[in-house]
Amino acid sequence: MPGEILVVRAAHVLPVGTPPVRDGAVAIEDHRIVAVGPAAMVQATVSERVSAGRVGGSPTLRDLGSVALLPGLVNSHTHLELSWLSGRVPPASTLPAWVRTLLAARRAAGGDDAAAVGPALRSAREAGTVAVGDIGNGTSAYASLTEAVFDAVAFYEIIGFAPENPDRLVDAAVAEIEALPSSPTVRPALAAHAPYSVHPDTLRRLGRERQERGRRPMSVHLGESGEEGEFLASGTGAWRALLGELGTWNPSWKAPATTPAAYLEALGFLGPGVLAVHGVHLGDGDLERLARLDVTLVTCPRSNLWTGVGAPPIDRFYASGVKVAVGTDSLASNTDLSVFAELETLRRLSRDVPASRLIESATLRGAEALGLGAELGSIAPGRRAALVAVDVPPSTVDVEEYLVGGIPPDRIRWVTSPESWRLDRPC
Repeated sequence: MPGEILVVRAAHVLPVGTPPVRDGAVAIEDHRIVAVGPAAMVQATVSERVSAGRVGGSPTLRDLGSVALLPGLVNSHTHLELSWLSGRVPPASTLPAWVRTLLAARRAAGGDDAAAVGPALRSAREAGTVAVGDIGNGTSAYASLTEAVFDAVAFYEIIGFAPENPDRLVDAAVAEIEALPSSPTVRPALAAHAPYSVHPDTLRRLGRERQERGRRPMSVHLGESGEEGEFLASGTGAWRALLGELGTWNPSWKAPATTPAAYLEALGFLGPGVLAVHGVHLGDGDLERLARLDVTLVTCPRSNLWTGVGAPPIDRFYASGVKVAVGTDSLASNTDLSVFAELETLRRLSRDVPASRLIESATLRGAEALGLGAELGSIAPGRRAALVAVDVPPSTVDVEEYLVGGIPPDRIRWVTSPESWRLDRPC
Protein backbone atom coordinates (compact mmCIF):
# COMPACT_ATOMS: atom_id res chain seq x y z
CA MET A 1 0.00 0.00 0.00
CA PRO A 2 1.47 3.42 -0.91
CA GLY A 3 2.70 5.40 2.05
CA GLU A 4 2.18 9.03 2.89
CA ILE A 5 4.93 11.50 2.10
CA LEU A 6 6.17 14.56 3.97
CA VAL A 7 8.10 17.35 2.26
CA VAL A 8 10.14 19.52 4.62
CA ARG A 9 11.40 22.80 3.20
CA ALA A 10 14.16 24.88 4.79
CA ALA A 11 16.31 27.91 4.00
CA HIS A 12 19.39 25.66 4.24
CA VAL A 13 19.71 21.89 3.82
CA LEU A 14 23.03 20.26 4.73
CA PRO A 15 23.16 16.76 3.24
CA VAL A 16 26.76 16.31 4.55
CA GLY A 17 29.37 15.23 2.05
CA THR A 18 27.96 17.63 -0.54
CA PRO A 19 27.56 21.43 -0.34
CA PRO A 20 24.62 23.00 1.50
CA VAL A 21 21.50 23.66 -0.54
CA ARG A 22 19.84 27.05 -0.27
CA ASP A 23 16.04 26.92 -0.35
CA GLY A 24 16.22 23.16 -0.09
CA ALA A 25 13.83 20.39 0.81
CA VAL A 26 13.76 16.80 1.97
CA ALA A 27 11.04 14.31 1.10
CA ILE A 28 10.28 11.65 3.72
CA GLU A 29 8.23 8.50 3.29
CA ASP A 30 7.79 5.86 6.01
CA HIS A 31 10.42 7.67 8.08
CA ARG A 32 12.97 7.27 5.28
CA ILE A 33 14.44 9.92 3.01
CA VAL A 34 13.34 9.58 -0.61
CA ALA A 35 14.68 12.84 -2.07
CA VAL A 36 16.89 15.79 -1.09
CA GLY A 37 17.99 18.89 -2.97
CA PRO A 38 16.61 22.23 -4.16
CA ALA A 39 12.98 22.61 -3.14
CA ALA A 40 11.70 22.78 -6.73
CA MET A 41 13.52 19.57 -7.67
CA VAL A 42 12.28 17.67 -4.60
CA GLN A 43 8.70 18.80 -5.20
CA ALA A 44 8.97 17.62 -8.83
CA THR A 45 10.21 14.23 -7.66
CA VAL A 46 7.31 13.93 -5.24
CA SER A 47 4.82 14.91 -7.95
CA GLU A 48 6.18 12.11 -10.13
CA ARG A 49 5.70 9.62 -7.28
CA VAL A 50 2.13 10.82 -6.79
CA SER A 51 1.38 10.54 -10.50
CA ALA A 52 2.79 7.02 -10.57
CA GLY A 53 0.56 6.02 -7.68
CA ARG A 54 3.49 5.35 -5.39
CA VAL A 55 2.23 7.77 -2.71
CA GLY A 56 -1.06 7.53 -0.89
CA GLY A 57 -2.84 10.89 -0.85
CA SER A 58 -1.46 14.37 -1.26
CA PRO A 59 1.97 15.13 0.21
CA THR A 60 2.12 17.06 3.47
CA LEU A 61 4.20 20.21 3.12
CA ARG A 62 6.09 21.84 6.03
CA ASP A 63 8.05 25.02 5.49
CA LEU A 64 10.42 25.48 8.44
CA GLY A 65 11.63 28.88 7.26
CA SER A 66 15.03 30.18 8.28
CA VAL A 67 16.58 27.02 9.62
CA ALA A 68 19.43 24.69 8.74
CA LEU A 69 18.28 21.12 8.24
CA LEU A 70 20.97 18.53 8.98
CA PRO A 71 21.34 14.94 10.17
CA GLY A 72 21.32 14.27 13.89
CA LEU A 73 24.78 14.50 15.44
CA VAL A 74 26.81 11.53 16.67
CA ASN A 75 28.62 11.51 20.01
CA SER A 76 31.26 8.88 19.29
CA HIS A 77 32.73 8.73 22.79
CA THR A 78 31.17 9.22 26.18
CA HIS A 79 31.02 7.48 29.56
CA LEU A 80 27.37 7.58 30.64
CA GLU A 81 27.99 5.61 33.83
CA LEU A 82 29.98 8.59 35.11
CA SER A 83 27.09 11.05 34.64
CA TRP A 84 26.45 11.17 38.39
CA LEU A 85 29.92 12.70 38.83
CA SER A 86 28.92 15.94 37.11
CA GLY A 87 30.62 18.78 38.97
CA ARG A 88 32.38 16.42 41.40
CA VAL A 89 35.75 15.96 39.65
CA PRO A 90 37.35 19.37 39.13
CA PRO A 91 39.74 20.22 36.30
CA ALA A 92 43.32 19.08 36.88
CA SER A 93 46.77 19.95 35.58
CA THR A 94 47.54 16.37 34.48
CA LEU A 95 45.49 13.35 33.52
CA PRO A 96 46.99 11.07 36.23
CA ALA A 97 46.02 13.66 38.86
CA TRP A 98 42.50 13.86 37.45
CA VAL A 99 42.19 10.06 37.40
CA ARG A 100 43.24 9.87 41.06
CA THR A 101 40.41 12.23 42.00
CA LEU A 102 37.95 10.28 39.86
CA LEU A 103 38.91 6.95 41.42
CA ALA A 104 38.66 8.40 44.92
CA ALA A 105 35.16 9.73 44.20
CA ARG A 106 33.99 6.37 42.88
CA ARG A 107 35.47 4.50 45.84
CA ALA A 108 33.87 6.89 48.32
CA ALA A 109 30.45 6.42 46.72
CA GLY A 110 30.77 2.66 46.60
CA GLY A 111 29.64 2.49 42.97
CA ASP A 112 28.08 4.45 40.15
CA ASP A 113 24.54 5.85 40.29
CA ALA A 114 22.75 4.63 37.17
CA ALA A 115 19.82 6.99 37.84
CA ALA A 116 21.85 9.85 36.34
CA VAL A 117 22.12 8.16 32.92
CA GLY A 118 18.57 8.85 31.77
CA PRO A 119 18.70 12.63 32.36
CA ALA A 120 22.10 12.77 30.66
CA LEU A 121 20.69 11.05 27.58
CA ARG A 122 17.71 13.38 27.48
CA SER A 123 19.99 16.40 27.56
CA ALA A 124 22.04 14.93 24.72
CA ARG A 125 18.91 14.40 22.66
CA GLU A 126 17.85 18.01 23.26
CA ALA A 127 21.25 19.06 21.93
CA GLY A 128 20.61 17.25 18.63
CA THR A 129 22.37 13.92 19.24
CA VAL A 130 21.03 10.84 17.46
CA ALA A 131 23.61 8.17 18.36
CA VAL A 132 26.31 7.55 20.94
CA GLY A 133 29.36 5.39 21.49
CA ASP A 134 29.23 4.71 25.23
CA ILE A 135 32.10 3.29 27.26
CA GLY A 136 31.35 1.42 30.47
CA ASN A 137 33.42 -0.54 32.98
CA GLY A 138 30.24 -2.55 33.46
CA THR A 139 26.76 -2.68 31.99
CA SER A 140 24.96 -0.28 34.36
CA ALA A 141 24.06 2.17 31.56
CA TYR A 142 22.81 -0.48 29.15
CA ALA A 143 19.18 -0.53 30.32
CA SER A 144 18.90 3.26 30.06
CA LEU A 145 20.34 3.15 26.54
CA THR A 146 17.81 0.57 25.38
CA GLU A 147 14.96 2.68 26.77
CA ALA A 148 16.20 5.96 25.26
CA VAL A 149 15.56 7.27 21.76
CA PHE A 150 19.10 6.59 20.58
CA ASP A 151 21.13 4.28 18.48
CA ALA A 152 24.21 3.24 20.40
CA VAL A 153 27.24 1.05 20.60
CA ALA A 154 27.69 0.07 24.25
CA PHE A 155 31.40 -0.63 24.67
CA TYR A 156 32.30 -2.92 27.57
CA GLU A 157 35.70 -1.64 28.63
CA ILE A 158 38.40 -4.11 29.69
CA ILE A 159 41.05 -2.88 32.09
CA GLY A 160 43.82 -4.80 33.86
CA PHE A 161 47.55 -4.51 33.45
CA ALA A 162 48.40 -7.64 35.44
CA PRO A 163 45.53 -10.12 35.11
CA GLU A 164 46.22 -13.71 36.15
CA ASN A 165 44.83 -14.91 32.83
CA PRO A 166 44.38 -12.33 30.01
CA ASP A 167 42.33 -14.74 27.89
CA ARG A 168 39.98 -15.47 30.77
CA LEU A 169 39.51 -11.73 31.29
CA VAL A 170 38.39 -11.32 27.67
CA ASP A 171 36.23 -14.45 27.83
CA ALA A 172 34.43 -13.05 30.87
CA ALA A 173 33.80 -9.75 29.06
CA VAL A 174 32.45 -11.57 26.01
CA ALA A 175 30.13 -13.63 28.20
CA GLU A 176 28.94 -10.48 29.97
CA ILE A 177 27.90 -8.69 26.78
CA GLU A 178 26.42 -11.81 25.19
CA ALA A 179 24.18 -12.21 28.23
CA LEU A 180 22.67 -8.73 27.82
CA PRO A 181 19.06 -8.49 26.62
CA SER A 182 18.96 -8.01 22.87
CA SER A 183 18.02 -4.58 21.56
CA PRO A 184 17.25 -3.39 18.01
CA THR A 185 19.05 -0.11 18.64
CA VAL A 186 21.93 -0.83 21.06
CA ARG A 187 24.81 -3.11 20.09
CA PRO A 188 27.27 -4.32 22.72
CA ALA A 189 30.96 -4.28 21.81
CA LEU A 190 34.36 -4.58 23.45
CA ALA A 191 36.89 -1.89 24.32
CA ALA A 192 40.36 -1.69 25.83
CA HIS A 193 41.00 1.13 28.27
CA ALA A 194 44.52 2.24 27.26
CA PRO A 195 48.01 0.92 26.46
CA TYR A 196 49.21 1.69 30.00
CA SER A 197 46.32 -0.12 31.73
CA VAL A 198 45.73 -3.26 29.65
CA HIS A 199 48.05 -6.28 29.46
CA PRO A 200 49.65 -6.73 26.00
CA ASP A 201 48.28 -10.28 25.73
CA THR A 202 44.80 -8.89 26.35
CA LEU A 203 45.33 -6.34 23.58
CA ARG A 204 46.47 -9.11 21.22
CA ARG A 205 43.39 -11.17 22.01
CA LEU A 206 41.10 -8.18 21.48
CA GLY A 207 42.70 -7.61 18.09
CA ARG A 208 41.82 -11.19 17.14
CA GLU A 209 38.30 -10.75 18.51
CA ARG A 210 37.76 -7.68 16.33
CA GLN A 211 38.74 -9.56 13.18
CA GLU A 212 36.85 -12.74 14.05
CA ARG A 213 33.65 -10.82 14.89
CA GLY A 214 33.37 -9.13 11.53
CA ARG A 215 35.35 -6.03 12.45
CA ARG A 216 32.76 -4.74 14.88
CA PRO A 217 33.61 -1.37 16.44
CA MET A 218 36.23 -1.51 19.18
CA SER A 219 37.48 1.44 21.23
CA VAL A 220 40.69 2.41 23.02
CA HIS A 221 42.02 5.58 24.66
CA LEU A 222 45.23 6.34 22.76
CA GLY A 223 47.82 9.09 22.98
CA GLU A 224 45.69 11.01 25.44
CA SER A 225 48.51 12.23 27.71
CA GLY A 226 52.22 12.89 27.52
CA GLU A 227 52.63 10.48 30.44
CA GLU A 228 51.45 7.65 28.19
CA GLY A 229 54.30 8.28 25.77
CA GLU A 230 56.79 8.34 28.65
CA PHE A 231 55.46 5.06 30.01
CA LEU A 232 55.76 3.24 26.67
CA ALA A 233 59.18 4.74 25.96
CA SER A 234 60.84 3.95 29.29
CA GLY A 235 58.39 2.26 31.67
CA THR A 236 58.58 5.22 34.05
CA GLY A 237 56.50 8.20 35.05
CA ALA A 238 53.12 8.94 36.56
CA TRP A 239 51.28 5.95 35.07
CA ARG A 240 53.93 3.56 36.37
CA ALA A 241 53.54 5.12 39.82
CA LEU A 242 49.74 4.86 39.75
CA LEU A 243 49.83 1.20 38.69
CA GLY A 244 52.07 0.55 41.70
CA GLU A 245 49.72 2.40 44.04
CA LEU A 246 46.74 0.40 42.79
CA GLY A 247 48.59 -2.89 43.11
CA THR A 248 48.22 -3.67 39.41
CA TRP A 249 51.83 -3.32 38.24
CA ASN A 250 53.12 -6.18 36.09
CA PRO A 251 56.83 -6.68 36.91
CA SER A 252 57.34 -8.87 33.84
CA TRP A 253 56.31 -6.10 31.45
CA LYS A 254 59.10 -4.41 29.51
CA ALA A 255 58.73 -0.98 27.96
CA PRO A 256 58.52 -1.39 24.17
CA ALA A 257 60.42 1.87 23.60
CA THR A 258 58.00 2.87 20.87
CA THR A 259 55.06 5.19 20.26
CA PRO A 260 51.46 4.51 21.33
CA ALA A 261 50.04 3.69 17.89
CA ALA A 262 53.12 1.71 16.85
CA TYR A 263 52.77 -0.34 20.05
CA LEU A 264 49.14 -1.23 19.37
CA GLU A 265 49.85 -1.97 15.72
CA ALA A 266 52.60 -4.41 16.70
CA LEU A 267 50.11 -6.18 18.99
CA GLY A 268 47.59 -6.52 16.17
CA PHE A 269 45.02 -4.36 17.91
CA LEU A 270 44.62 -1.58 15.36
CA GLY A 271 42.66 -1.87 12.15
CA PRO A 272 39.30 -1.11 10.51
CA GLY A 273 36.57 -0.67 13.08
CA VAL A 274 38.83 0.70 15.83
CA LEU A 275 38.04 4.05 17.43
CA ALA A 276 41.22 5.60 18.85
CA VAL A 277 40.05 8.21 21.32
CA HIS A 278 41.76 11.54 22.09
CA GLY A 279 45.16 11.36 20.29
CA VAL A 280 46.30 14.66 21.79
CA HIS A 281 49.91 13.48 22.12
CA LEU A 282 50.23 11.42 18.94
CA GLY A 283 53.03 12.48 16.60
CA ASP A 284 52.64 12.83 12.85
CA GLY A 285 53.94 9.31 12.29
CA ASP A 286 51.32 7.81 14.59
CA LEU A 287 48.54 9.86 12.99
CA GLU A 288 49.60 8.69 9.55
CA ARG A 289 49.71 5.13 10.92
CA LEU A 290 46.08 5.43 12.07
CA ALA A 291 45.09 6.71 8.63
CA ARG A 292 46.89 3.83 6.91
CA LEU A 293 45.22 1.26 9.16
CA ASP A 294 41.74 2.77 8.59
CA VAL A 295 41.30 3.70 12.26
CA THR A 296 38.95 6.53 13.24
CA LEU A 297 40.35 9.13 15.63
CA VAL A 298 37.73 10.49 18.05
CA THR A 299 38.57 13.93 19.40
CA CYS A 300 37.05 15.23 22.66
CA PRO A 301 38.54 18.73 22.95
CA ARG A 302 36.64 20.10 25.94
CA SER A 303 37.45 17.03 28.03
CA ASN A 304 41.11 17.26 27.02
CA LEU A 305 41.29 20.79 28.36
CA TRP A 306 39.47 19.75 31.56
CA THR A 307 41.78 16.83 32.35
CA GLY A 308 44.97 18.78 31.75
CA VAL A 309 46.28 16.92 28.71
CA GLY A 310 46.19 20.04 26.55
CA ALA A 311 44.44 21.13 23.38
CA PRO A 312 44.22 18.50 20.63
CA PRO A 313 46.19 19.42 17.46
CA ILE A 314 43.14 19.66 15.23
CA ASP A 315 44.97 20.92 12.16
CA ARG A 316 47.45 18.01 12.33
CA PHE A 317 44.63 15.52 12.75
CA TYR A 318 42.98 16.53 9.50
CA ALA A 319 46.23 17.08 7.61
CA SER A 320 47.30 13.50 8.39
CA GLY A 321 44.40 12.01 6.45
CA VAL A 322 43.00 10.12 9.45
CA LYS A 323 39.22 9.95 9.71
CA VAL A 324 38.10 12.22 12.56
CA ALA A 325 34.94 11.81 14.65
CA VAL A 326 33.78 13.80 17.69
CA GLY A 327 32.94 12.90 21.28
CA THR A 328 32.18 14.72 24.51
CA ASP A 329 33.68 12.24 26.97
CA SER A 330 31.78 12.14 30.27
CA LEU A 331 30.07 14.62 32.55
CA ALA A 332 32.93 14.00 34.96
CA SER A 333 35.18 15.95 32.57
CA ASN A 334 32.72 18.16 30.74
CA THR A 335 29.85 20.53 31.45
CA ASP A 336 27.38 18.82 29.09
CA LEU A 337 27.06 16.21 26.33
CA SER A 338 26.51 18.66 23.45
CA VAL A 339 28.36 17.79 20.26
CA PHE A 340 27.54 21.28 18.96
CA ALA A 341 29.58 22.67 21.89
CA GLU A 342 32.48 20.42 20.85
CA LEU A 343 32.22 21.84 17.33
CA GLU A 344 32.53 25.34 18.75
CA THR A 345 35.74 24.32 20.55
CA LEU A 346 37.09 22.62 17.44
CA ARG A 347 36.55 25.81 15.48
CA ARG A 348 38.32 27.84 18.18
CA LEU A 349 41.29 25.46 18.07
CA SER A 350 41.54 25.51 14.28
CA ARG A 351 40.86 28.26 11.80
CA ASP A 352 42.17 26.22 8.84
CA VAL A 353 39.94 23.15 8.79
CA PRO A 354 36.80 23.90 6.73
CA ALA A 355 33.59 24.01 8.71
CA SER A 356 32.14 21.40 6.36
CA ARG A 357 34.75 18.87 7.50
CA LEU A 358 34.09 19.58 11.16
CA ILE A 359 30.37 19.01 10.62
CA GLU A 360 31.09 15.83 8.68
CA SER A 361 33.16 14.58 11.65
CA ALA A 362 30.23 15.22 14.01
CA THR A 363 27.75 13.39 11.78
CA LEU A 364 28.79 10.97 9.03
CA ARG A 365 32.26 10.07 10.33
CA GLY A 366 30.84 9.28 13.74
CA ALA A 367 28.02 7.21 12.27
CA GLU A 368 30.47 5.26 10.12
CA ALA A 369 32.79 4.65 13.08
CA LEU A 370 29.91 3.12 15.05
CA GLY A 371 28.77 0.98 12.12
CA LEU A 372 25.72 3.17 11.46
CA GLY A 373 26.85 4.88 8.26
CA ALA A 374 24.20 3.23 6.10
CA GLU A 375 21.43 4.54 8.37
CA LEU A 376 22.54 7.83 9.88
CA GLY A 377 25.01 10.69 9.46
CA SER A 378 23.87 12.23 6.19
CA ILE A 379 20.71 13.25 4.36
CA ALA A 380 20.49 10.82 1.46
CA PRO A 381 17.82 8.60 -0.09
CA GLY A 382 17.34 5.41 1.88
CA ARG A 383 18.66 6.75 5.17
CA ARG A 384 16.44 7.35 8.17
CA ALA A 385 14.91 10.78 8.55
CA ALA A 386 16.65 11.51 11.84
CA LEU A 387 16.91 15.22 11.14
CA VAL A 388 17.35 18.30 13.28
CA ALA A 389 16.50 21.89 12.43
CA VAL A 390 18.69 24.68 13.78
CA ASP A 391 17.37 28.25 13.83
CA VAL A 392 19.55 30.43 11.58
CA PRO A 393 19.42 34.23 11.28
CA PRO A 394 18.05 35.19 7.84
CA SER A 395 21.18 37.25 7.12
CA THR A 396 23.49 34.21 7.45
CA VAL A 397 25.79 33.80 4.44
CA ASP A 398 27.99 30.86 5.49
CA VAL A 399 25.62 28.45 7.22
CA GLU A 400 28.31 25.84 7.91
CA GLU A 401 30.49 28.37 9.69
CA TYR A 402 27.46 29.47 11.66
CA LEU A 403 26.80 25.91 12.83
CA VAL A 404 30.30 25.51 14.28
CA GLY A 405 30.02 28.80 16.15
CA GLY A 406 28.09 27.45 19.13
CA ILE A 407 24.49 26.26 18.95
CA PRO A 408 22.57 26.05 22.27
CA PRO A 409 19.75 23.50 22.68
CA ASP A 410 17.02 26.13 22.55
CA ARG A 411 17.85 26.70 18.84
CA ILE A 412 17.50 22.99 18.00
CA ARG A 413 14.41 20.89 17.32
CA TRP A 414 13.77 17.47 15.85
CA VAL A 415 11.97 17.58 12.51
CA THR A 416 10.16 14.27 12.97
CA SER A 417 9.46 12.29 16.11
CA PRO A 418 12.56 10.32 17.12
CA GLU A 419 10.26 7.63 18.51
CA SER A 420 8.99 6.96 14.99
CA TRP A 421 12.27 6.65 13.12
CA ARG A 422 13.93 4.72 15.93
CA LEU A 423 11.31 1.96 15.66
CA ASP A 424 11.80 1.88 11.89
CA ARG A 425 15.30 0.48 12.20
CA PRO A 426 15.51 -3.14 11.01
CA CYS A 427 16.44 -5.57 13.77
